[in-house]
Amino acid sequence: MSDRKAQGIEATNQEFRRYDQVEKKQEYHLAEAQHGEAFDDETRIPSCDLGRVLRGNEADKQAFAGELGDALRRLGFAILEGHGIDGTLYDEADERILELFTGVSLEEKMRYRARRFGSVNQGYFPIKETSDIHPDLVEGWVFCRRAFDLDGAPSYREAEYWPRPGFEPLFRRGAQAHERLILPVMQSLLRALGCDPHLYDRRLTRTNFGLRPNHYPPLSAADEGSGAGRMLGHEDVDLFTFLPASTVEGLQVFNRANGKWIRLDAPRGSIILNTGDYMQRISNDIFPSTTHRVSPPRDAGERRRPRVSLPMAIYLWEDEVLEVLPGLEPRKYEPIKAIHFHTRITSKYYGDDYAVG
Repeated sequence: MSDRKAQGIEATNQEFRRYDQVEKKQEYHLAEAQHGEAFDDETRIPSCDLGRVLRGNEADKQAFAGELGDALRRLGFAILEGHGIDGTLYDEADERILELFTGVSLEEKMRYRARRFGSVNQGYFPIKETSDIHPDLVEGWVFCRRAFDLDGAPSYREAEYWPRPGFEPLFRRGAQAHERLILPVMQSLLRALGCDPHLYDRRLTRTNFGLRPNHYPPLSAADEGSGAGRMLGHEDVDLFTFLPASTVEGLQVFNRANGKWIRLDAPRGSIILNTGDYMQRISNDIFPSTTHRVSPPRDAGERRRPRVSLPMAIYLWEDEVLEVLPGLEPRKYEPIKAIHFHTRITSKYYGDDYAVG
């Protein structure tokens, strides 16, 4: 383990504040470790019925926008129910994630080692190698839009992105199911901000995304003793993230109002939604990019189980410009191209030469 990663177990986010492109006053340790942090057992992440947008009238859409906007202003997270995605898709995805990570050799996985395409580091991340600043006890694989046979491109070659035939179709179904929710959610957020709900329809039609299967292997005694987190405390870079609820405890959300961590418990089949740095920038800090992490479960038996997750981060294409939405004054941020914004932030994880511009 590098000295920088070892130090990351004790580090706080403020040690890396020079990389931030939006204001983040909160301070927290990257890992829970033995820091004696306080937990918020009273606050619950609100649930919102997305079905009112998908199947409701204008009054339903306005009511949903109000509830979702309130949840995101306060906590940066919400739980979406009524989204219409069959829960069996998530069960199938969990099985295929385990197969992807445990049924494919490390040598073969390393052939797809992550590298930057456009703004996003795409490909395979080995365990303890998802970041340069912390030894995360997770291995991940980022598949962006180009990795899927979605748009009928004649040049598409499955083997360029997937180690075995058969993985792409199942994960494509997951990407398509969540892609159908992008516009309803964005339109709701714009409504909540008093903007034209269709302002981003063009930019978010066939936009880029990052579908990231994650595999957290069972924790060994050495893992537990190291103090490393399963995934370091961080804020997402994107507009927002869809995360199907996991069956294993671990996701924690930082409550900026009281400086305590909320252990997020969402019903199986629901989707956890959180806003990221793109959204904080364009909303003029109204919708914050909220800190979260994955820590070992409290139950010792659960620590011996593998944990999987399938977040889908919603991006804009690299040449799009991030600017504060109309009517949100005074504007705190200047317009900036997405590729510059994105890579300056993520150079924190991948090294200073990752940044563009």
